[in-house]
Order: sequence, then structure tokens, then C-alpha cells
Amino acid sequence: MKRTLQAQLSIVTLLIVASATLALAARRDSANDPGNRTALDPTVVPGNAVQQPDPLIEQRTKGDPAAPLTVYEVSDFQCPYCRVFVEEILPQLDREYIATGKLQIVFVNLPLVQLHANAAAAHEFAMCAAKQDRFWPVHDLLFRTQAAWSRLEEPAGFFMTLADSAALDSDSLTACVETGAVRWLVEAEASAVARQGVRSTPSFIVEGLLIAGAQDMDGWRPVLDSVFTAKTGGN
Repeated sequence: MKRTLQAQLSIVTLLIVASATLALAARRDSANDPGNRTALDPTVVPGNAVQQPDPLIEQRTKGDPAAPLTVYEVSDFQCPYCRVFVEEILPQLDREYIATGKLQIVFVNLPLVQLHANAAAAHEFAMCAAKQDRFWPVHDLLFRTQAAWSRLEEPAGFFMTLADSAALDSDSLTACVETGAVRWLVEAEASAVARQGVRSTPSFIVEGLLIAGAQDMDGWRPVLDSVFTAKTGGN
């Protein structure tokens, strides 16, 4: 059974405090600096804002559940910098860390509705897809087609056109979207990470460390390699 986010972050925060990796948290530049890292309070975490265990976490996790490292990708489907991460950086993380069994990545909802009018609808659509265990195909489609739906006055119709491409059951999908069945989950996670101090996307919770902003692999490798060594002794 997948560990709860709260237990996961509580354990790894202790490990990071004991390791040299925590020194990265001292780098406090602007919130938009890709190198901005800060220690994360493990007491309020996504997925635990409501009294339900890890809702749809398994469906939006990529990688081996036994991987020693976990990255929580706090993202907004309408955010252009999130799209850059998904298109340019995530494939490299997949090849070097996920496919090799070192890392699993978990998607966390943070639609910035004050900036992105269609973000909430996109996140609800993706969570409805997750109920059919088709989150990752929809994740990729939403970012790939971001330019097409981001400026629409009513994006719901466009989202439904993606159902066939993602091999979704249209009737179940329509019922989920129209009844707002997963709205509580999107809103609860967004509130939880906001209370953590996460204000921008993409942001990443890396084993108890918060990294705000996009970075390239030259920024990711030292963080992941340092934490991997601290947790496994390099094995």
C-alpha cells in the first residue's frame, strides 16, 4: 500500500535534516528563481487536507512504489512553465531516475485560478480521468494542447474531445465532470499546498525540501543525487 504523503514527508524531513542536503535550503532568492529551495513543514501536506487517505494518489504516481526518492510535482495545467517542465525536463527525469527505479513522481493539484481562468476545469477533468486510471495520458494531452484550450471561454467541450485519444469511457467521464465529483479534491489539495507556502507553479516537494520554479537537469541532478546518497548510502 502506498505510504501517505504525511508519513512520507515526516520521515524524509528527518533524513534531510541529518544530511548535507539541507544546506540547499539556505538559498533564498526570489520566488521565481529556479534555484529557490526551502525546508517544508511536514504537518500540512497535499492529500491530507481532508479525512480521506491518499485520494487518487496511486493513479497519478509514475514510477516504482519502492523507489527511494519521491518528488511531488505541484502543478497547474494552464501554467506555461509547467508545460516546459513536462515537455523538456520530465522526459529526462524519467530516463535517468524514474525508469532506473530511483524515483517516483506524484502529481499534486494547484490550479492558480486567479491567473488561469480554465485551470480548475482542466484539473477536474484530469482527476476524473484518474478515476479511470488514465491520468497520465490526459496529463500529457492537456499540456500538449494547452495553447488550444487555455483561451477558450468554455473549455469543457474541448476537454471532452480528448476522451477518445486517452481511451476514456465518455459516459463515466461526463458524469464525473458534470457533477463536480472531484472538485473537492482539487480544492483541498490547492488549499493544503497554499498553507505550506507554495505560491507558484511548478513547485516540487523533494523528500521534505521545497523547490520553487522550473530548473534544468543541471539543477535537478545534484539535489536528487545528494538525497539518494543520504537515503541509500549510494547503493
